[in-house]
Amino acid sequence: MSTKILHIDSSIFGEGGVSSKLGAELLKRLESQLGELAVSYRDLSADPIPHFDANTIAAISSGEAQLSDQLIAELQAADILVLGVPMYNFGVPSQLKAWFDHVARAGVTFKYTESGPVGLVQGKQAYVLASRGGKYQGTPADSQTPFVKTFLGFLGITDVRFIYAEGLNMGEDSRAEGIASAETAIANWVAKGRVSQEVA
Repeated sequence: MSTKILHIDSSIFGEGGVSSKLGAELLKRLESQLGELAVSYRDLSADPIPHFDANTIAAISSGEAQLSDQLIAELQAADILVLGVPMYNFGVPSQLKAWFDHVARAGVTFKYTESGPVGLVQGKQAYVLASRGGKYQGTPADSQTPFVKTFLGFLGITDVRFIYAEGLNMGEDSRAEGIASAETAIANWVAKGRVSQEVA
């Protein structure tokens, strides 16, 4: 049986973006490790998702949110989620934020209980390919990592592996070093396989 992958790219540069290229490299590694992959792919730059608004909420309330339903179904069907996440102005791309908004639905992908929210999208693994022009990992300026980690955890996805390509706009040597570091991290994470605990 093939492993089901949901691959989301959000670079404004499409396939030319570093996060997109790293995503393609990750899929090659996963295929080598796991065998046949069934990949569902979305390029949010080429095919943007409408931003969440009052009309979206009304459609969900009336049971007519076809796009949101489709996005949630794609996520629920996947064994592994691959997210290409470049940093734009210290945050995730607005296209990706729109995807997040459409897949977060009370009673479907999470629920509220007396002891707090519980994620309903469980048993999945996520790879986050984070590309940055500067170097922000481990600093207060890295708002991406806690946001993405919190959001995925809110949905029930706690096996999350962050792969960073940083310093991409700090000269040719820094760019090459950042990409090489990310490629090494991809190889190491794939070799480890699945883990049961949350990883940073």
